[in-house]
Amino acid sequence: MADIADTSTVRRASGKDADTRTPVSGGVLTPLAGISARQWHALSTRAAEPNGYYLPDWELAVNASAQGRGNATALGAWRDASTLIGLVPVISMWRAYRIPLPALVSADPYGTLSTPLLDADMAEEAVAGILRRARRAGARALILRATSLDGAAMKAFADVLHRGGMQPLVLQSHVRACLDATGDVDALLREALGAKKLKELRRQRNRLAEHGAIQFDVARTPTEVTAAIETFLVLEASGWKGQRGTALSQDDGDATFIRRATSALAETGQCEIVTLRAGETPVAAAIVLRHQDRAFYFKLGVDERFAKFSPGVQLTLELTQHLCADPAIATVDSTASPDHPMINPIWRGRLAIGDVLIPLRRNDPVVALIRAALALRDAIRKPARRMVHLIRKRQERSA
Repeated sequence: MADIADTSTVRRASGKDADTRTPVSGGVLTPLAGISARQWHALSTRAAEPNGYYLPDWELAVNASAQGRGNATALGAWRDASTLIGLVPVISMWRAYRIPLPALVSADPYGTLSTPLLDADMAEEAVAGILRRARRAGARALILRATSLDGAAMKAFADVLHRGGMQPLVLQSHVRACLDATGDVDALLREALGAKKLKELRRQRNRLAEHGAIQFDVARTPTEVTAAIETFLVLEASGWKGQRGTALSQDDGDATFIRRATSALAETGQCEIVTLRAGETPVAAAIVLRHQDRAFYFKLGVDERFAKFSPGVQLTLELTQHLCADPAIATVDSTASPDHPMINPIWRGRLAIGDVLIPLRRNDPVVALIRAALALRDAIRKPARRMVHLIRKRQERSA
């Protein structure tokens, strides 16, 4: 199967997302929807490092309808015709960065994590297969965006490259909040927030309870999740995300994606939607993905009419207790921005995340050109990003 897939000709993407200006050939790349769902599911159960955003039910829903994120292709590795051992969805460098150079870039899965799925028992073999496929597609580099820097997947890439006299190049990195869900939750929150802050949050919760008894609901089944996602979408669109035009329900494709993905993942117990209510009124809701022993805090929506009671923080405290009480969960990735003003003080663990350039040939001058082009692009865009970040930070504080 691997040899057949390597030499088969696949249909190129069409329409506005077509990679018509990239020098990377599509001839050995498989459309993402062409990957066997059964094999993909099996790989996800054996993955060396969890990534809820590259679960097949999530990523296929993103690829099918999410705005600007369709028509991805797959860099895959197979042990034999029936065993997929490695997978990373990719797009061209032109599409990712508007840079017409021969590189492939991990596709945006709508969540801020693109760590490839590698079979835990054959991780290095999987990496070698992925890199071989990328070279045969005409790429000179593979760029993994927003990937875990200290996990098993990056170690496997580094080890394979080292044997070839190469090394991965970290283009940019940051740390973001995570939760160690194996400890005592009360001790964790006391250490993180302190007695004074916890007292203030209890006071706010009591004030919120004046609007009705506080309930924390967890939707798990497909029927429950189908109903809860509508509550989430309304809450998210009611706040600053709706004002900015980035709420999921404001684009038909995004709304279709999230409904499909959450329902499908609920079928396998890999999605929960948590809702905080004051009486019958939902005041905050969040989507949580689960993969192996890790959970992923995807998005939060709040009713800003209750902002003075910190509904987002109150929901996060309930979620922290919920996940710490679950023996199946060891770590929770906030998937939040660095220095996030709400989650960082509560979850004090940190995950190192970065964009990594993987060279495909030793001493390749094109890799230096790719790196320089990305650095120039970043230098041009950095001031604008800084301004956007400041604006969003103010909005998040007020949420």
